[in-house]
Amino acid sequence: MKQTKQLAALVVLLLAAGVIWFLYFDRDKPIVTADAGSAAQNYQLSVENPQLHTDRLKRARETEYKSTGRNIFSATPPPPPPPPPQVVTPESSGATLVPPPPPPPTLPLKFFGYGTVPYGSARRAFFTDGEEVYVVAEGELLLNRFRILKVGNASLEFEEVSSGRRGTAILEEQGAPPSA
Repeated sequence: MKQTKQLAALVVLLLAAGVIWFLYFDRDKPIVTADAGSAAQNYQLSVENPQLHTDRLKRARETEYKSTGRNIFSATPPPPPPPPPQVVTPESSGATLVPPPPPPPTLPLKFFGYGTVPYGSARRAFFTDGEEVYVVAEGELLLNRFRILKVGNASLEFEEVSSGRRGTAILEEQGAPPSA
């Protein structure tokens, strides 16, 4: 009983293999139906001038590619070209030219250090003019012209009281005094 089932399965597999083999090796032959053959016979190609257009071929071979600067692999359009620079004179525009802003103010004194008072809240900055030393806390006036806004570790921010312009002074370290 078992052998008959195995024999039947073998026969079915051999038949399937034969069908596949037949279909596989039968592909080399062209398949022509009656409709395709009659359509091919009725079709005629009408060409006015069957000669080669050698002038067009020569022109196509001699053309050179000139890039427009656009990436041909990108779908986004290229950016527009920059507008040409326009020279504006006071006579043509009818307006007066605005002068550039003044440079930031500078301190007439040398900022050479800072410190704090025990139990005090504001830092104090030390200035010198070569002869006299000035000690000014944050928020106070220096020489009645400059308000000290913030004293930092390496710089100092100040404001000129008369104009409201702000500036920065950098901490200038003093070297060792020259030995005599």
